[in-house]
Formats: sequence, C-alpha cells, structure tokens
Amino acid sequence: MFNYLVRRILYAVPILLGVIVITFLLDNVMMSPNAKAARVLGPKATGAARTEWIHNRGLDRPLPSQFIHYVGHLATAQFGTSWVTGRDLREVFFRGAGPSLCITLPGFIAGFLASVGLALFQVFVRHSPLDRALTIASVALMSVPTMVYVIFTQAFLALALNYFPAYGFSYGGLGMVRFIMLPAVIFMLINLGYDARLYRAIFLEEIGQDYVRTAYAKGVTNSRVLAIHVFKNGLIAIITLVVAELPRLILGSLLIESLFGIPGLGNVLVQAIQTGDQPVVMTSVFIGSLLYLLSFILTDIFYALADPRIRLS
Repeated sequence: MFNYLVRRILYAVPILLGVIVITFLLDNVMMSPNAKAARVLGPKATGAARTEWIHNRGLDRPLPSQFIHYVGHLATAQFGTSWVTGRDLREVFFRGAGPSLCITLPGFIAGFLASVGLALFQVFVRHSPLDRALTIASVALMSVPTMVYVIFTQAFLALALNYFPAYGFSYGGLGMVRFIMLPAVIFMLINLGYDARLYRAIFLEEIGQDYVRTAYAKGVTNSRVLAIHVFKNGLIAIITLVVAELPRLILGSLLIESLFGIPGLGNVLVQAIQTGDQPVVMTSVFIGSLLYLLSFILTDIFYALADPRIRLS
C-alpha cells in the first residue's frame, strides 16, 4: 500500500501544478495590475497610490518572477496576506474552517443517515404506493433551490416564530447551536433528495443479485438482508459519493454562509470575489484542488477497507 500511495501522490503533483499555472494565468490575464489596484483601493484612489500599492505587492515584476514567487510561497504554505484586510491567509483559512465545519459536518452526517435510511426503507417497500410517494418527495426536494429554503426558514422560523436567529454566529454553548441549526438543516435538505434517489438506485441494483436470493433462500429476514448484505455490498458506490464531499465540508457552502452571515470559508470566498481579494480566491482554489486530490486517495484506501478483494498495488 505504501508504494501505491507514493505513486498516487506523485501523480497528483503535475495535476496540482497545472491548477496553479491555470489559476495564475487567469488571474493575470483577466485583470491588469492597475485594474486590481483600482478595484481594491476604489475608483477615487490617486495614480500614485495605485502605483505604490502595485509595487508593494510585487505586481510590477515580470510574470515569470511573480509565478516563481507564488509557487515558492505555496510550497512552504506561506499563502501571503489578504489585499483587503492585510491578515495572514493561514489565519484567515484556519479561523474560517471552524464555522464552516460547524454547519457542514452536522448537516452532512444527518443527511447521510437520513438518505441511507430513506433509501433502504424505499427498497423495503419497493414498487408500492409509499415508495412512489417518497420518490416524488425526493424529486421535489431536488427541485427546490437553496435560496427558497433560506428565505422560507429565515422568514417563518427565524423572524415570524423567533425560534432561531436569522443572521450571525457565535461560538460556545446553546447559543451556537441556535445559530447553526437552520444552516445545518438546509445543508442537509439540499442534498437529501438527490442522495436518497441515488442510494435507492444502488440498493435496488444489489437487491437483484444472486447473493441476495441465496440469503432469502436460507431464511434470512428482509430487514437483515437490507441492513447487512445490501448495504455492505453497496459501500463501494457510497464511499465514492461520501468522500467526494470532503472538500465541500471544509470549504463550506458559499450561499448558505453568505445569507446567514456565518464567518466560514464559503463566506470568506464570497467576500473576496466581491472585493477583488485575489490572494484569497487563488488560495481557495489551491486548497480546494488539494482536498479533491486527497479525497481521491482516501477513496481508494476506503475501497480496500470495505472490500477485501480490492488490493492497492
């Protein structure tokens, strides 16, 4: 396994380098240094102020020199500072990861358990009116935009009934739970319909396999077949879907965090795009790419753990 992991990491290096090159070129092709300075400093900034701002950030140097400097910082995890706030980006991302995980992790766990349970139940009552009704409900959940969930919950549960805060975030105790409850529930709902439909399709494919018929012939109960045999043999497909969610769990949800005022990484990225804070945007792309490559490696490892027939070599 060690040799396999080393090879996968080496394969990931050129992919990550390609992402870095494309991101750097897009950043420098789409906007000139003067345009970047004008966006950050504002339209009323003088030419001298823009020139000084550009020089202080090294944007007046040749592009190869800027690229080498940029790659060197990434290689040593020195992401630089924010153009708008002046804060070290390591601090920005470290502080933003906590609020994001407070929302995405409970929402993801609850959504995973709910979608798997719903899919297994639909397979249990497959082809019945209840199964069709639940399928229609799943499609309806898939069709509702995130904005509708946010507007409805904020207007009804937060503002009208005053059960939860409509905006903001705080650490610690019951107050934090009240702040993250609505965003976490919405994060769960926006994926519930899609995941339940997909897991149902996976389990329905497994329920028709020979080993399931053999289990039924041996007198194994329907619930045990679903919980042990079908679920276990559907783990490969489930692992692929679950591990792929890793980057989104850490980087947060842009829309939900922005509308609820959660100071997570999703909100940080939205604000950086609005203010032209290019170091934050480029670092977000780099970290997201790194997490996606890591998720691919973790997927292979979990494949081997879930199925003894799979060997990493």
